[in-house]
Amino acid sequence: MKVILASKSPRRQELLGRLVDDFEIIESKFDENSIMFKGNPEEYVKELSKAKAEAVFHNEKSESIIISADTVVVHEGRVLGKPKNEEEAYSMLKALSGNTHKVYSGFCVLNTKNASAICDCCCTEVKFSKLTNEQIQKYIKSEEPFDKAGAYGIQGLGGVFVEGISGCYYNVMGLPINRLNNILSQYITTLI
Repeated sequence: MKVILASKSPRRQELLGRLVDDFEIIESKFDENSIMFKGNPEEYVKELSKAKAEAVFHNEKSESIIISADTVVVHEGRVLGKPKNEEEAYSMLKALSGNTHKVYSGFCVLNTKNASAICDCCCTEVKFSKLTNEQIQKYIKSEEPFDKAGAYGIQGLGGVFVEGISGCYYNVMGLPINRLNNILSQYITTLI
């Protein structure tokens, strides 16, 4: 059965490649802004990931397993998505500085054969060191923050800000591969 990753994220592509040898990438065109955050981050990322998978499903004619995901950073009850500009990136990083936040990744595995979907969520706590204004500005100049929830990438330059984590490291990258592997094993027999 064909496997489709409904994401253009290089990090998700790399991580799924650890589980599945061959998969196709079809970016979901779902408008993430059409779903409002109602206070529950777990339900929010699961709803977003399911909607992304369904958007690809409507155009897919072959029997496939569609995998989609969405990640948000939550600090003091506020969802921090991808920053739109330098000011927003600065504000996010300043808020995370010296504090603990949570990273939620929702993912969905949709089987086009019977239109069934299994959606799940993983949460990881991340503790940031105290950052200077100069560190934040230098990091923003690297342009790494702009395509990442919470304005940082743990697997990149932003990893130096992380003092510690409690939970799944890969979840912070955007795809909790242990949980995903457990669900995919129901459909694909060639997994690790």
